[in-house]
Amino acid sequence: MKRSLPFLSLGLLLTATAQAQTSPVKIGVIMPFSGVYAQLGEEGMRGMTLYLDSIGNKVAGHPIQLIREDEEADPAVALRKANKLINSDKVDILAGVVLTPSAYALAPVVAEAKTPLVVFNALGNALTRDRKNPYVFRASGSGWQFSHPFGKYVADKVSKNTFVLAADYAFGKESVADFKDSYAAAGGKIAGEVYTPLGSTDFSPYLARIAAARPEAVYAFLSGSDAVLFMKQWTQFGLNKSVKLAVSGEMVDEKLLNSVGDGIAGAISVGPWVQDLPVAQNKIFVDAYKKKYNDVPGVYALRGWDTARVIVEALKKTRGNTADKAALLAALRDVNFQSPRGTFRFDPVTQNVVNPIYVRQVVKTPQGLVNKFVTNLGSFADPGK
Repeated sequence: MKRSLPFLSLGLLLTATAQAQTSPVKIGVIMPFSGVYAQLGEEGMRGMTLYLDSIGNKVAGHPIQLIREDEEADPAVALRKANKLINSDKVDILAGVVLTPSAYALAPVVAEAKTPLVVFNALGNALTRDRKNPYVFRASGSGWQFSHPFGKYVADKVSKNTFVLAADYAFGKESVADFKDSYAAAGGKIAGEVYTPLGSTDFSPYLARIAAARPEAVYAFLSGSDAVLFMKQWTQFGLNKSVKLAVSGEMVDEKLLNSVGDGIAGAISVGPWVQDLPVAQNKIFVDAYKKKYNDVPGVYALRGWDTARVIVEALKKTRGNTADKAALLAALRDVNFQSPRGTFRFDPVTQNVVNPIYVRQVVKTPQGLVNKFVTNLGSFADPGK
């Protein structure tokens, strides 16, 4: 019996080692799957699962387990779900979040729990500026990265007389402010400014104000069902015949375009990705999406794909180990790969992605409305001030 004990101990050790090598990595995903932003969450989830399927849902010998929770476009709900995922489900990493207020609510919680959060959307500038912390990484970008370069482009190439409109919450106002800063510096004049409540169904009062101001162009930031209704009513109001649309990319995302009608053709937008971008990884992504879903992807699917890949690339470096938090954070900061949008890397100071920024135009094709590449404005890191 004495001679068998070392073999028993060795067997237990080998078993424990094997279990450690094959234990699942748990990723808690918080996105809106109901309400005004439900489509954004579903698209993000499609992108994440599509990438994970492409690698067999494993990294460094560990199965990847997604535990999905509904953000419900409500920061209080997002906070409750995050606490559940961290404390009850014992997730190793959190991912997702559409609303900026949700991300703001989660940031101190993940820092205290030492659970990294890879943000899929939530573009509010402060998240990776004065509210930044070592446990928050943003794969989408800051609003400044889109609106600020676009303001100069609109002044130089579209119009010096622009009306601005956005959703009436902090990020909507921030988006307009970033646009106005560079637009004014390039000689542009603001013809008027208005903010619409989330979940608006009647945009006619705002459209009437735009018509009365007689601008040459409108810069707007809306998303989800708000964007669809605005653009439908924009065409019904006849403004598409006299005023140019220069908008955030979310407003004319591929998943929304064919819900709004051909009157929106010609609109230009800004974003970190274009469906026809001539990048090898983009072809892989678009083809995989079309094959699985028999549809074309939008930017939220792209963000989901990249969010999943960020996590996988970091876990490759740690060989699937999530217990060593310092090593995991260092691996996340050091992520660098070729994405469908171009080179993906984080600014190590802000932990916000350094984004290529593209101008696109809505074009009518036999397959419907699509965004086509117009120009590359360059690569932008958030100033992190």
